[in-house]
Amino acid sequence: MDSHDNNNSSPWGLAAPAPSARIAPKIWPVGALCLAISDALQARFHTVTVEGEISGLTKASSGHWYFSLKDASGQLRCAMFRRAASLVNLPIQEGDRVQAQARVTVYEPRGDLQLVVESLRLAGQGNLYEQFLRLKAQLEQEGLFDSARKRPLAAIPAGVAVVTSVNAAAWHDIMTAFRRRAPHVPVLLVPALVQGQEAPASLRQALQKLYQGIEQGTLRRADGSHWQIDTIVLARGGGSIEDLWAFNDPQLARLIVQSPVPLVAGIGHETDVTIADWCADVRAPTPTAAAELVAASAQQLGQQLSHRQDRLAQVMDRQLLGQEQRLQRIAQALSRPSALLARHGSRLDQYAHAMRLAAQSQLQRTAFRLDQLQLNTPRSVQKSVQQHSQQLAQAELRLRMLDPQRVLERGYAIVTNPAGEVVRDALQAMPIEPLHVRLAKGSLRVQVLDVKE
Repeated sequence: MDSHDNNNSSPWGLAAPAPSARIAPKIWPVGALCLAISDALQARFHTVTVEGEISGLTKASSGHWYFSLKDASGQLRCAMFRRAASLVNLPIQEGDRVQAQARVTVYEPRGDLQLVVESLRLAGQGNLYEQFLRLKAQLEQEGLFDSARKRPLAAIPAGVAVVTSVNAAAWHDIMTAFRRRAPHVPVLLVPALVQGQEAPASLRQALQKLYQGIEQGTLRRADGSHWQIDTIVLARGGGSIEDLWAFNDPQLARLIVQSPVPLVAGIGHETDVTIADWCADVRAPTPTAAAELVAASAQQLGQQLSHRQDRLAQVMDRQLLGQEQRLQRIAQALSRPSALLARHGSRLDQYAHAMRLAAQSQLQRTAFRLDQLQLNTPRSVQKSVQQHSQQLAQAELRLRMLDPQRVLERGYAIVTNPAGEVVRDALQAMPIEPLHVRLAKGSLRVQVLDVKE
């Protein structure tokens, strides 16, 4: 019999091979493994673009941003360092859906998978939103958003023109609000496209025709009566940024600020903002809110009228009370004229006494000042007066010596012809001509007998 005691033999009598030596497994340090995984991820994915919702946004004082990107299926931690964060020009906030360009890495201290974000932009908007921001900055520099030019709305509008699509829900919402709050306010629909490539031109054309009709008074109702429009509402329902893009047209923005009457923009939902909203005189969050801003409800008008009536009554009561008190004072004064005259007489006596005292005091002060002037007059002044007196006496003596009367007293005479002219030459006289001779005492009338040279 064959023996089967040998464990190394095979059932067929062959020897079994000897067992081979085992290879020892590699032992990884944790940090080294994290680094290896990070290198592998970066080599596999390099730079990726990830879309998700911002969650847990923290903007550190160092300038770094930390947040998570999540969607319905997963969540990734993200870090955006100061250099990259400083280049973000968008108002990123909690809950925004964004597209992040990032590198996939592992944060070794915690072993967490994370994204190192290099750039961010809002998802679903992207280039359109960036274009919106550039356009907004340009038009703001042109002064289209200046609050100083914005006008208040009429308290009670005479007529409202609504520029929107005839089939839009915004038109239905606006009319519902007007019928509920102010059915007395007439509303004119100015139809225009509010979405699509042709919408900007359609909106501009509608506004231009409306402006012209308001300025020229050519807007007529079906019965031929005149429309009095003092408020314009530019409206559209909500939608994506692409749907509302017609209201970001720069030519439309420049046309809005030229409106001859206050213009209200009620475009989209409360979170939607367009260039037209910034240019309008008043921005409403929705079309319905625009109608409510334009037309106060009958209840509000009643409250305003009641308040003004109360204020008017208070003013009238104060005026009447004041006039009544004044009449009472006058009646009391007229009922006792003697007392009134006595008071006035006493007052006049007081005034007269005060005037006498004032006059006496003034005279005393004037006399005192004259005395002081006489005492303080310098001797040089007195000497100057004497010298001038002597000069005047000498001038008077010279004038007296030149007096024609003195010449006549020395035996001379003054001869004048009938014309009153002084005869200085014999040839000035004519024979038989009468002459007048003035002497020192008296005068003579003579006749020329003969003329000799």
